[in-house]
Amino acid sequence: MDAATFTVLPEPAALRLTGALPEWNPEGDDVLIVLAIREETADVKTFVLAPKDPCVFRYKPGQFLTLDIEIGGESVNRCYTIASAPTRPHTLSITVKRVPGGPVSNHLHDHVRVGSHLRAIGPMGEFSCFSQGTPSPAPKYLLLSGGSGITPVMSMARTLHDLAAPRDIVFVHAARSPDDIIFREELELMARNQPGTFRFAPVCEADSPRAPWHGLRGRVSLGVLEHVAPDYREREVFVCGPAPFMKAVREMLKGAGFDMSRHHEESFDFAELAKAEPEVAAEVVSAELLQAVPEALEAPVVTYTVEFAKQKRSIECRSDMFVLDAARRAGVRLPSSCSKGLCGTCKSKLIEGTVDMKHGGGIRQREIDAGMALLCCSKPTSNLVVDR
Repeated sequence: MDAATFTVLPEPAALRLTGALPEWNPEGDDVLIVLAIREETADVKTFVLAPKDPCVFRYKPGQFLTLDIEIGGESVNRCYTIASAPTRPHTLSITVKRVPGGPVSNHLHDHVRVGSHLRAIGPMGEFSCFSQGTPSPAPKYLLLSGGSGITPVMSMARTLHDLAAPRDIVFVHAARSPDDIIFREELELMARNQPGTFRFAPVCEADSPRAPWHGLRGRVSLGVLEHVAPDYREREVFVCGPAPFMKAVREMLKGAGFDMSRHHEESFDFAELAKAEPEVAAEVVSAELLQAVPEALEAPVVTYTVEFAKQKRSIECRSDMFVLDAARRAGVRLPSSCSKGLCGTCKSKLIEGTVDMKHGGGIRQREIDAGMALLCCSKPTSNLVVDR
C-alpha cells in the first residue's frame, strides 16, 4: 500500500495533549474510562480516570466525585475524594480502600478493570487549601490524615508540590503498619524534592510482618505534633480520616489552645460512610438534622404522607421538613452522607408526588427531569411514593 493512502491515528494520550481542550462537563457526558489501576497497599487501589473524548478537569484539591455504580441491577451512589492534583488536568484519580462486606468498594476492587466505564458527577466540596481558585495566604500548613482519609490532603500536597509554592508543609499520616502507609514512596520523594519545606511524618501503631517500624509509633498525639511541628500553632491545619481520628485531633488542638479558626476538617466522613455499607444511614441523628427548617412564617404548614415502597413503610412529613429528616425520626433507614445536597448518596426515584428541592450539585438536571430527588434537601409539596 502506498504510504500516502493511509493515515496513522494518534494515540489517545497524544490526543489529550493537542490544542485547547474543553472542560469535562458531567451534565453532557458523565462517563469516565478507567485508564489505569494501581495497587497502593494490600487493600487500597487507585483508579485513574479520563473522559472518552479528550477533556480537562477543573477542581480544587480536596474536592470529591460522586460515582453512580450499578450493582445487582440497582444504582448506588458513593462519594470518593479526588486524590490527584488539578495541576495535571488530563486525568483524575480516586484511591479506594476495600471495606469488608462493602458492596461498592469490593465491586471496584473485584470487577472494575482497565477500560471499564464509570459514571460520575462533580467535582464538589469545600474542603480545600485553595479558596475561590487562589491559594490560601497561609505560609505554613499542617496536613493530618488517618488511613484512607489521606486522599484529599494528598491532593493538596501534590498541587502545592507541582506549583513549587513557597509553603512550609508538615504532613503527618497515621497508619496501622508500614505496609498500610498509602502513597509512602511518593511522599518520601516529595520530602526529598523539598528539603526543609516539606516534611513527611508517618505514625504507625505496629510493625508489619516483614518490616519492623523504626519511626514514630502509636497514635497522633500532642507529643507527636510538638516533635514534628513544634510551631503547629502557627500553621493552617487540614484534617481528614475516620470520625474518631478527626474528633481526637479536634479535641487535642482545642485543649492545646489552638486557634480553631485555622482548623479545617472534611465535613462528612467518607471512611465512616464506607464502613456503613450497605446500610449507610447513621444510627444516631444529630440535633441539627432533627430540626425542621421553617420556611417564611406566613407559609402554611401541611402534613403529607410519604410511602417507602420497597420497605412497605409510610410516615408523615411536614411541608417545612426535609424527607430524610422525617424518615430518620420515624426510624426508616435510608442511605445518606452529607445532608447538604452534595454527595448524591440519598438520591431516590419519586414514583408519585412532587418536592421542593434545593440541592448543592449532587444531582443532574436530567435525573431531576426523570423524577429523581435528593431526600436530604427535598421538602414534600404533595403526598409521596418513594422507590426505597
